[in-house]
Amino acid sequence: MAAKVVLVVILVALCLTPMSFCSATVIGGGNPFILKGRVYCDTCRAGFETSATKYLAGAKVKVECRDRNTMTMRYTLDAVTDATGTYEMEVQTDHGDQKCECTLVSSQDPECAEPNVGRDRATVILTRNNGMNYNTRYANAMGFLKKTPLAGCDALIRSYFAEDI
Repeated sequence: MAAKVVLVVILVALCLTPMSFCSATVIGGGNPFILKGRVYCDTCRAGFETSATKYLAGAKVKVECRDRNTMTMRYTLDAVTDATGTYEMEVQTDHGDQKCECTLVSSQDPECAEPNVGRDRATVILTRNNGMNYNTRYANAMGFLKKTPLAGCDALIRSYFAEDI
């Protein structure tokens, strides 16, 4: 009888071992996510990127992941943009069904430090359990508004909405 119990335990262990390797490969894989995005200054206060947009160096951003049901914070990571206004973060863990967002924290440019509501955050997917088979994830660009629009912005914005093309 004891031999049968030992045999059953060994068979169960053999059946479950490949599953644990598969889930580690698919879900975690040991490969971190590389999260990239850009931060801009909306120099025309248009509410979107234009040809007059300036990308901000030294802007602080963060990614936050929350439990979808309780909205409890599960993960946070900060980054700073480089000279091209680009940030890059290495996210070590898979966040499954969590709600993850990149958000603006601050701008080093006092003339362009007002977050553009609606463009001040970007949803990001940080799980491999959804069919996306790559490690690099891109967040939509996020922006701050310039205190005073640049000269020529009225004409620039009108050109975006020109009827005679």
